[in-house]
Amino acid sequence: MPRVLLLIPSATYRAHDFVAAAAALELELVVASDRRPALSALLGDRALTLPLRRPAEAVERIEELHARAPLDAVVAVDDQGVRVAALAAERLGLCGNPPQAAERTRDKGAMRAALEAAGVPQPAYRLAGATDDVAAFALEVGLPCVVKPLALSASRGVIRADSPAGAAGVAERVRAILAEAGEPADAALLVERYLPGEEVAIEGLLRGGRLELLALFDKPDPLEGPYFEETLFVTPSRHPAGLQEELCVAAGRAAAALGLTEGPVHAELRTDGERVWVLELAARSIGGLCSRALRFGVGATLEELILRHALGLELGDVTRERPAAGVMMLPIPHAGVLERVGGQEEARAVEGIEDLVISVAPGRPVRSLPEGDRYLGFLFARAETPELVERALREAHGRLEVAIGAPRARSPAASVGADVLSSTGGTPRRAQ
Repeated sequence: MPRVLLLIPSATYRAHDFVAAAAALELELVVASDRRPALSALLGDRALTLPLRRPAEAVERIEELHARAPLDAVVAVDDQGVRVAALAAERLGLCGNPPQAAERTRDKGAMRAALEAAGVPQPAYRLAGATDDVAAFALEVGLPCVVKPLALSASRGVIRADSPAGAAGVAERVRAILAEAGEPADAALLVERYLPGEEVAIEGLLRGGRLELLALFDKPDPLEGPYFEETLFVTPSRHPAGLQEELCVAAGRAAAALGLTEGPVHAELRTDGERVWVLELAARSIGGLCSRALRFGVGATLEELILRHALGLELGDVTRERPAAGVMMLPIPHAGVLERVGGQEEARAVEGIEDLVISVAPGRPVRSLPEGDRYLGFLFARAETPELVERALREAHGRLEVAIGAPRARSPAASVGADVLSSTGGTPRRAQ
């Protein structure tokens, strides 16, 4: 029986979906996280703790584990485990990305430099150190601009500025967010040109350096700032076939420029209908519970494909099933304490709605972007056309009633619920 080590950060939604995929494939599973208590209920003695923020130390522990009982694959579930998975795969001779490539995906500055060197279209950018003049950099890249941290994900700390003075003020806010997240407050920031247009997301799988498209998602809600909270993902794309091909080619070029060769890829791109730009590319699959919108072949999940690939097993049919599908990530309208989410049964009753998951329990503190890093929940829909999927998601969302009370005094970790691994709980409201 193949033996797989899953690297699962404690603040993830995705533990259960990967555990279920491993069970469906009859794999022997060991899971590692930065906090054992959250994992013990899942797998008991097959759960261990690893310092994911210290890759070299984590890999030593993985080598000790491998010496006792050999591993056949090491798979990172989210961004926090990407470096460790790459280093471990290289050390143990398993399928994985080169560690340097994985490192580039976790540092937006290094990513921009690699894409620039390869001529991949992207926004004009500057790296702003702690003492650099962010206002001057904003003028250099062009206004409006976007200021973002190099290491955070899920749009946390990503803010648009429309003037040089605004950019300087935004930089201070981003540094405060970094400090709260446990990152160095004086770390470099990315200042880049804001690009108008529509965003898309590409879900793909690298095999021997070749990117195979699994799904192309449109994002129908405008992402214009000042914050960039994603809501709707709908597939298949409604962009013209030629433009879709350009988007896929750009994502493949970006993966090659970063040096990635194996495993899942999640890419974010923008297009004005003629030109295409790469915003970011991650060496992992789509976040949150969004992968539940995808099915392949005769019903395989995205997690099953990822595990099969990591083990060198036959993938079978990787064609996405024919019906259109989509997910709405339910945003947090404002900070406070979640009291209730009403209208859930009414939302589930909308034609085309397949599921509703509320991922924050009542009584939990919640925060909106750019400081927050959670969604209230996820709505899933499936229908004959992308238009019907989008309509169902919007109608269902409109039936939800979110009650958020006044915020309480909170600890620095208040927004990172310890119950995230349960993959249940949540709430909604529109972003833009």
